[in-house]
Amino acid sequence: MPVTLYGIKNCDTMKKAWTWLDAHSIAYDFHDYKKAGIDRAHLERWCDAAGWEKVINRAGMTFRKLPDAEKADLTREKAIGLMLVQPSMIKRPVLEKDGATTLGFKPDTYEAVFGKG
Repeated sequence: MPVTLYGIKNCDTMKKAWTWLDAHSIAYDFHDYKKAGIDRAHLERWCDAAGWEKVINRAGMTFRKLPDAEKADLTREKAIGLMLVQPSMIKRPVLEKDGATTLGFKPDTYEAVFGKG
C-alpha cells in the first residue's frame, strides 16, 4: 500500500517530513490539499483515527483569524465543515500508511511507523 503525505507546500513542518522521508529513501505520494482540496471521507477517517480535536489545527493562523462565533462551540461536524472550506486548518502533515493515520511530524514517530532507527 502506498504512503501518502497530505499537507501544503509552504509549511516548515511539511519540509521536515519530506526531508526525513527522502533521507530514509521512503517513496511517497504528496497530496497538496490547498491545490487539490480534500474530501469529507478523508477528514472523517482522520477524525475517527485521531479525534477531530487533533485534526483541526487551532494554533494555525487560518483558524486564529476566524471570527469568534465560528470558533465557538466546535463539534466534530462543525470542525469538518471548517476544514472542508479551508484545508489550511488541517494539522500538517497527515501521513497515511497501511491504513494507519499519523498527524504532525516527529522523527521518533516516523521511525516507529517505518521501522527505522
